[in-house]
Amino acid sequence: MPHVEQNEQNLDTLVDEIFDLTKIIYAARSRRPSGPDDLSETEFLALDLLNKHKSMTIGEIQRSVGVVPAQMSRIVRSLETQGGRGYVECSINSRDRRRVNVMLTSSGKKAYETSRSARLSSMYQILEFFSDAERADFMRLMRRIRDRFSPKDKPKNKRQ
Repeated sequence: MPHVEQNEQNLDTLVDEIFDLTKIIYAARSRRPSGPDDLSETEFLALDLLNKHKSMTIGEIQRSVGVVPAQMSRIVRSLETQGGRGYVECSINSRDRRRVNVMLTSSGKKAYETSRSARLSSMYQILEFFSDAERADFMRLMRRIRDRFSPKDKPKNKRQ
């Protein structure tokens, strides 16, 4: 059984390395100067969804982001007032008046792009020293992880 123990040790070491890397990335992002319109992780995730799906209900966003309904309502209210004109716009769903549709505004699109660029810059710094072959291997592994853990029931872009 030494082979099994070695595999478990390797997995434990890999998990520790990934955890350390996520802490380094988070710390690097935390050290950059913050502005009044910086987005929290959940705000960014909500804008990312809206950037992809154009219009979603608060419930669809909440389920995709993985927060409790009350927290999602606070996040959406915050996004409605950020940036002066608001990053999102809400309207009552015409088919089900109990639901609220959320759409990205032009200010929200700009804030999303700015935040995304800042987040990606730290990734570029990490990956720029890899060779082309290492990047290809890393990409292959990242895609396998993404495919394994991507939500199976992705929200559909419903125009209600």
